[in-house]
Amino acid sequence: MLYGIISICWIPFAGFVSFLVLLSAINKSVGVRKAYVNILLRIFEYGRVSIETASKVNQELAKEKVSDDQVQGLEPVDAVDSEEASNGQVLITRDAVLLPQAQESAHDKANGNKKEEFCFDFENCLDYVKSGIEAIIEDDVTSRFEAEELKSWNMLTRTNRHYEFISWKITMIWVIGFAVRYFILMPLRVLVCFIGVVWLTLCTAAVGNLKDGKKKRAIVSSVLGQCFGVLSSAISAVITYHNEDNRPSSSGICVANHTSPIDVLVLMCDTTYSLIGQRHGGFLGILQRALARASPHIWFERGEAKDRHLVAERLKQHVSDPNNPPILIFPEGTCINNTSVMQFKKGSFEVGGVIYPVAIKYDPRFGDAFWNSSKYSMMQYLYMMMTSWAIVCDVWYLPPMYRQEGESAIDFANRVKGVIAKQGGLVDLVWDGQLKRMKPKKEWREIQQVEFANRLKSD
Repeated sequence: MLYGIISICWIPFAGFVSFLVLLSAINKSVGVRKAYVNILLRIFEYGRVSIETASKVNQELAKEKVSDDQVQGLEPVDAVDSEEASNGQVLITRDAVLLPQAQESAHDKANGNKKEEFCFDFENCLDYVKSGIEAIIEDDVTSRFEAEELKSWNMLTRTNRHYEFISWKITMIWVIGFAVRYFILMPLRVLVCFIGVVWLTLCTAAVGNLKDGKKKRAIVSSVLGQCFGVLSSAISAVITYHNEDNRPSSSGICVANHTSPIDVLVLMCDTTYSLIGQRHGGFLGILQRALARASPHIWFERGEAKDRHLVAERLKQHVSDPNNPPILIFPEGTCINNTSVMQFKKGSFEVGGVIYPVAIKYDPRFGDAFWNSSKYSMMQYLYMMMTSWAIVCDVWYLPPMYRQEGESAIDFANRVKGVIAKQGGLVDLVWDGQLKRMKPKKEWREIQQVEFANRLKSD
């Protein structure tokens, strides 16, 4: 009896999965994902209104309790504003640190005389002390390596808002959503991911035996597009590409802001790239070895990746061959939480040739795409992706950029970074993303000390 029921249920289930994989492989859509995203937006909006209403009721009850305690002569209890306590606002509001500059006396101005003098006012230090304390509480760098703050709760308990028990309506929505994500979506996504990885491995092994040439490159491009299309279904990816006329089409360097390994999946669904990076083991290692069989990629050992000259030479060799696809590089060197763009390493901009900037912006309401590699392993990260609602993002292809005459590699990198930040609506920061793993250099502290000393002097 049980075997018969399983057999009856297995046939439509297998048919549904096969249909899903087929649509992803041929890069076609029937609008299911977009409809799913629109339904989620309506649920989130309903949840926002319900949460705000429940919060107001709780606040009124808390105020009434405080008033009753005061009437009875009890010690007043501070009313806790749950909305304000977890609304994702910044902890502090910073003021610009501006030290007052010494003014020339009216007599000196009249006579046109200028004399140097050193004035020290202890109050001048207080602004810097205040700024230092503010940086300790909440600096501009550390917050870029944590999950992005949400304006409204997205019904996921892993986010920074916890409203699942604020009212019975929200509790019911959360319970139903939990069941859908963990008992329906997650098993399907795991199955599709397994099929996608096996399909990628088999296809790359097959096309890897073909003779190099224009025909092989066309087949590789088609096969990789199909394989990554299937893998995108494993995270319910909804990707919108803008300005496709600027899509990289010839040998060169494509640079993009970096949020997670999914960035590669998002871009490879639309066109083929060569990749550069450090060799990995585990799940990423399987994908790296599979890709290397079909198309030219640059993989370094840990020690080799630190040799700048070796990396630059390999890049130049790749870019100089017009038959190679554009190479995809993330100049930040680490994952940022998609709220900002941090310092671009200059190595990619010293090679020469054309640079194709690409801006990627994820919608955090449906799932946090940021990979905090110092906190989560790759398998933990994939688990979080497959139990999120979806991965929704926009990709902007920007016009090709060239290094101007007399422009340094650092200035060129900053110019490209600024264009990407502006298009993606991201904050343009000068800080090095490697501060995620290391302390500030001694030279950086000394520069700030010298600047502070100079501003204490007055002319």
